[in-house]
Amino acid sequence: MPNSGEEWQVARRRKGAGRRGKIPHTARHEPGHADAVDTDRTKQRITETMAELRCADFWLEWRDRLTAEAKADSPEVGGNPAAGCDPGPEGGDRAREAPSSPLECVCYGLGSFSSCVTARYQLAMLLLILELLQIPMERCSVYDPVFSSGEMEVLRQLGLTVLTENEEGKRAVSRPTLFYLMHCGKALYNNLLWKNWSRDALPLLTIIGNSFAGIQDRMIQRELQRDYSYIAHAVCLCEEWPLPCPSQLLDVFNDTALITFNPSSLCKLPQSTWGEAPEPQYQHCPDLEIIQRDPQR
Repeated sequence: MPNSGEEWQVARRRKGAGRRGKIPHTARHEPGHADAVDTDRTKQRITETMAELRCADFWLEWRDRLTAEAKADSPEVGGNPAAGCDPGPEGGDRAREAPSSPLECVCYGLGSFSSCVTARYQLAMLLLILELLQIPMERCSVYDPVFSSGEMEVLRQLGLTVLTENEEGKRAVSRPTLFYLMHCGKALYNNLLWKNWSRDALPLLTIIGNSFAGIQDRMIQRELQRDYSYIAHAVCLCEEWPLPCPSQLLDVFNDTALITFNPSSLCKLPQSTWGEAPEPQYQHCPDLEIIQRDPQR
């Protein structure tokens, strides 16, 4: 993460930059920190950052790609997840109904945006995307275990829905859902894929986050298959579009891709692909990159 001062500094690409997930920074949230958040000033900074991004050339490219993908998924232009597939009565009904369902959004792992410039830029980008895709603010759920009470209040004042439970990414979807997962740990992506590992559910996912191909390139393949098997399989099943990142914002948006799953491609796979899907355990991952839920809760 860059420094937490008020002035943005041009990021210098470091050796190995972009290879790690977002590091949990719970140390920022000591007793009393939450009360120190100036909600009005924080919202003003977010608004200013949105205005800055809105004028950036790379946002125009993001906008065009996201708009094109939204049109491709629209029923008016033939974006039918059930096309060319006969998944059965129950799955077929859900797939046929999906395109007309209101788009929802889920954001995990945003970070401490009141003190971290990187997190504030990522939050500002999220708000621009919600605006572009006409997703009502209340239909966007956000969660990070490092959020202070003051930051949660800022998010609520912005109109977002703040989750209170650590889902660890294990959220099953029943309607088209955009997941905004900037620089999140591999386990979170893997958990999300596991929870939706079916030819009916995967087409309902749209992910803005770390490139799966990039994750594959940076890992030893046997470790990827062993520890993050759903990502390993998804690399061959998904469609990725790299989203551009200017040099001065490498710490914010590097290695970001738009990831979708083409239903017609999934339907061509053998039924055995969707057989038993065991829950990930991560027995060989001492540095998991995500904060897990408290087992006592």
